[in-house]
This record gives sequence, structure tokens and C-alpha cells, in this order.
Amino acid sequence: MNRFLFLSFLCCFQFSFSQQTDNVDFKRLNASITIAQDTIGKIHGERLHVEFDILKPVDSIYLDAINMKFENVKLNGNMVGYKNDGKKLILHHSFKLSENHVLEFNYAASPLKALYFVGWDNEGTNQIWTQGQGKYTSNWLPSIDDMNDKIEFDLSITADKGYEVIANGALLKVDKNDSTNTWQFNMDKPMSSYLVAMAMGSYNKKTETSISGIPLEYYYYPEDSSKVEPTYRYSKRMFDFLEAEIDVPYPWEIYKQVPVKDFLYAGMENTSLTIFSDALMTDATGFNDKNYVNVNAHELAHQWFGNLVTATSGTHHWLQEGFATYYALLAERDIFGEDYYYWRLYEYAQQLLEQEKEGESTALLDPKSSSLTFYQKGCWALHMLKEKVGEEAFREAVRNYLLTYQYKNVETSNFIKEVEITSRQDLTEFVNTWLETAELPQDAMMRSLKKSVFIQEYMEVDCETYPSKCTDYLVSDISDKAKVKIVSQESYTIKKEDFNNSRDVRQAIAQNLVEIPVELKTSYESLLNDKSYVTIESALYNLWVNFPEERAKYLQQTKDIIGFGDYNVRLLWLALNLNTPEYQPEKKQATFEELENYTDPKYGFELRMNAFNYLKLINGFDELSIKNLRDATNHHNWRFQQFAKGLLAELKQVEKYKDLLKEW
Repeated sequence: MNRFLFLSFLCCFQFSFSQQTDNVDFKRLNASITIAQDTIGKIHGERLHVEFDILKPVDSIYLDAINMKFENVKLNGNMVGYKNDGKKLILHHSFKLSENHVLEFNYAASPLKALYFVGWDNEGTNQIWTQGQGKYTSNWLPSIDDMNDKIEFDLSITADKGYEVIANGALLKVDKNDSTNTWQFNMDKPMSSYLVAMAMGSYNKKTETSISGIPLEYYYYPEDSSKVEPTYRYSKRMFDFLEAEIDVPYPWEIYKQVPVKDFLYAGMENTSLTIFSDALMTDATGFNDKNYVNVNAHELAHQWFGNLVTATSGTHHWLQEGFATYYALLAERDIFGEDYYYWRLYEYAQQLLEQEKEGESTALLDPKSSSLTFYQKGCWALHMLKEKVGEEAFREAVRNYLLTYQYKNVETSNFIKEVEITSRQDLTEFVNTWLETAELPQDAMMRSLKKSVFIQEYMEVDCETYPSKCTDYLVSDISDKAKVKIVSQESYTIKKEDFNNSRDVRQAIAQNLVEIPVELKTSYESLLNDKSYVTIESALYNLWVNFPEERAKYLQQTKDIIGFGDYNVRLLWLALNLNTPEYQPEKKQATFEELENYTDPKYGFELRMNAFNYLKLINGFDELSIKNLRDATNHHNWRFQQFAKGLLAELKQVEKYKDLLKEW
């Protein structure tokens, strides 16, 4: 073939790839996967079974398959020639308009992303989990990266005994062998391949059942039994609320949630299986400051918005993230009330205004928009749309939209059309203002916020402009948010009676009153008893700084407090201990070793990051912690990886560490 013909062939061949969803309908994929402890980092699939129809005559079809090896490739029971270019499994064949084709093959892969083996190379908890969105499921499972091709995925996973395996869909059965178990899962409906997921590790589970009869499964580490209730608090209530509010039945057979170590994000809404960061597992005290409720509701809302109906492209990404953010906020309003709802809208507005101030505002229909635009501005757009057309028309339109396009892909115009039908309004101006324009409609947002008396009151509180009005505010019946605003203003002088307020107000006092007057010492010390790890952390540090003669007392009082998953209180305590010579002098070496130990790879990256920061503050890096920091520069979590590289670069400029770092 001459060069011109070859290039022409290549051009056409690539074009057929981009149009495959028009030519081929992949209907079902059944995969039998094996993950063995002696081959960690690898995955094997036997007799992967793919069913498809040919919609238009084509001379080739493909599956996305990154860096995989294939054997026994058969088409309709017969061996068939194929090409493996490292990115796709390509079959050259003269396909005519026809149905019910079957492709079968074995494969092996060593995924570099999308499937993560966590803890196997250290003394941590052994886990395996997936993240398909933005990473491509085709790194570990031959599939179709294009989200417009929806497939029914059924997974059968064989793993060593002693582990729980969780995947999309209903668990049909577990076959027990001598050293392995095989878990068989079934999905009844199709989904985009980025939503295929599995997790494997040591888990127990708690179960509930929704009002509509859907099984709800909450997984947790055996040692975290005390965290189950606060972590999964309101889960069933939110599930029942969203089914009623959306007025479309939950579209899948079951709903599961599982925490994993060192996850890439807060959570991911895989179909019927939300995977979330185990840093969100919390005890009763931690719940008061940081909890899983919002992430929980957001990922659950995606089961309708993103999973049942999926955007055709990034241009319409807000149909997933904006809707999930909005419906999560509705679920939280059902729990925490109307004032909470408007407070969150106010916070979202402030974040969006700051983005605009920085000159970084983008339109909702810009595929390159920021997460802030897709999530928070998308939420605001839906809030304003409901105000414009009325709740009844809005809810009916959402219901019609979901039912009309269920298990399909959508564009923004599909949704807007449904709202125009139910509301009998032309939404051209709304679309231009909220979806197509980058500039925020600030006046409209402010008018909406001021419908809340709570927000009006909050915005009117200003001690710096009207100091005389603030004298008695903290003993009045104004909202806690307004009181926090007062305490946070430099012009306000905190008084003893101000401590007789809610946990949130006391937390604001702990964070803002850093120079503690002697007359407030006793009141301030009471903050160490609050049910808030944020309050305790701030109070412990400020008391330690202000009253050096009583440092040992404060350390003794807080010696058993750990804090959040990143050990915020414990690590502060260790650092303060090391800088308090009179307290436990015989234990200084053990104290330092405990702090340094938390940099070890067996711990979650949030805790390790916190420990590294404290070692930096006390100038305490040595050969072991440098080694652990160097290890972190290759971590799969990009945030931690960037943090480690940045810190390593800083340490290279410190004279003390130059010999330790000369090899790096």
C-alpha cells in the first residue's frame, strides 16, 4: 500500500472509531475476573462475554482496552483475527446489519490507574478499589470509554478468602472454594462504563431497607463499629426523601456504600455502589464538625442524575453535578431545616463571587468550567429555575425528564424542553443568563437570598459599622451564624457571658480569641470539654501559648483525644509535648517516634500529610521520615503526591537536610 492510500485508510479507520456508537450497540458484558494475592497488581479475566448488535454495516469494531493481553478471541464461537494496539481490541470483520453477536476472550492487565491496590506492600489494610470517572474503566476491564454507549455489566470476581468483595448490582451468590471465593453480581439495567466499580477488603456491614423495599448496605472496617451510626446517620431518611421528592423510583436493585483508604475524591457515585474516602468515617464528636451527610446525599442523588440519565458530553456535565448538588441540598434541608438550606446557598454564592472576582467565572455549558461552576452554580441555576416556574411545574418536569430519558444520554436542551412544556414558559432568557453566560446574575441571587429572614438578619449584623448595636447580640435570640459573624469581627470584644452559647459560637471564640485575657482563662479552659475536635484543637494550642506555666495540665487533660481521621488533635498534642520539657521528660523519644510513625505508608494520606507538616514545624525530619516522604512522591493520590514533591523541594533548601537529601 502506498503512503497516500495508507494515510487515507488510517484517516477513515480513525473516523469509524469516533462513530462507533452509531454503528454498534454493545448490550451486555459478563466478566469473570480473578485477583490473586500472589499476583497483586494484576487482574485476569476468563471468557469475557460481550453481546452486541450491528446497527449499520461496518468493517471493524473495537473495545477500549489499555495495555492488555488477549487470548482465545472468538466471534460467535469461532476464532477470529484481531489487533491489539495497546489502547483497543480491534476486530476486522465484514459486519452487516444484524443482531445478537457474541464476542468472547481471555485477558490480563496490570493497571496503572483506575484499579488501585492499596496496602499490599506495607503493613496497612489490604484493599483493592476502582475509580472509573476521569480514569477510564478500560484500564482494568475491556469496555467502552464513550459514556454514550450504555451496557449491562455483570461481574463475577474471584478473590482470596478473608476478604469482602463489593461490586455493582445484586449479589447472586458466593461460591466457596479451598482458598478462594467467587462473588457473582448481576445488573438488570445498562450503564456507562465509567460507573462500573468494585471494592475488596476487610469489611463488616450494616443493613437497612428503604420504604420502597430497596436493600441499603453500609460497609465499615471491623474496628470502626463505633463510627457506623454517626457516619451513616440519616442515610435511610435521605434515600426515602429523594425517592419521594424526585417522584421516580430508585432505578437499581440495591444501594451500597463502602469506605476505602486513600481515595482520589470525597466520593464516587458508581451505579448502585458509592465508594467514598474512609477519612469521612467519623465518631459522634467528629460528626459535629465534619461528616459524611452532604457527600452521602450528593452521591445518592447521582443514582438518578448521572447514572439513570447521563450527559452526552462535558458540555452538559452540570446536568449531573449541578443536579446532584441541588438535590443533596434538598435532602439536607429536610433534615436540618430551611435556614440551613439558605445558608448553604449563601456560602455557594460567596464562593462563586470570589471566583468571579478572580476573573475565573465560566458558563455552565462550557465543558472546561471549574468544579465550582458545575456544582455550585449548577445548584443555584436549579434553585432559580424552580423559583421562576414554580415548584409544581419544576417537579413534574424533572420527573418527565428522568422517565423520558431513563438509561439514555441527554443534553441540556432535553431538560429545558421538559420544563418549558410543564411551565408553559419560554426559557430562552433563563438559559442565556444562567447557562450560557459566565457572569453571575448577582442582583437576582441577592433578591432570592433575601427571601430568607435568616439571611437578612445575618447580612445586617455588622459590629464594625454599627458597634453600638452589637453590645447584647450574643445574649439575644439571633441565629448562631450571626453570632459567629460577630465573634469573628476584630472590633468585637469577647466577654465572659459569650461563652454561654452554642457549640458553634464557642468554636468561633476558640478560633478568634488567640490572646486570652486572664479574666477569661477559666471560661476559655472549658472549651477543652466541647464535643468538637476543631474547638479542642484551637483551644489547646491557644491555652498552651498563653499560659506556659500550665502547659502540663492542658496536655494531661487532652492526652487521650485523637480527633478526626487525620489525628488533628493527637498530632498537635505530640508536637506540643515535644516542646514542653517539663511534661513527661522520660517519654520524649517515644513521643517523637509516634509522630514520625504516622508518616508511614500504612496510614492514610491525610494523616501522613498532617504528620509531615508537624515534622516540618518542629524541624524534626530524619532519615526515616525523609524516606517516607520520598515514597509519597509516587503515591497514586495526586494531591498527596504534589504535596510531597513540594515539601521535598522545600527541605532541599534547608541546610540541616542537605546531606540527607543529596541522593534525592
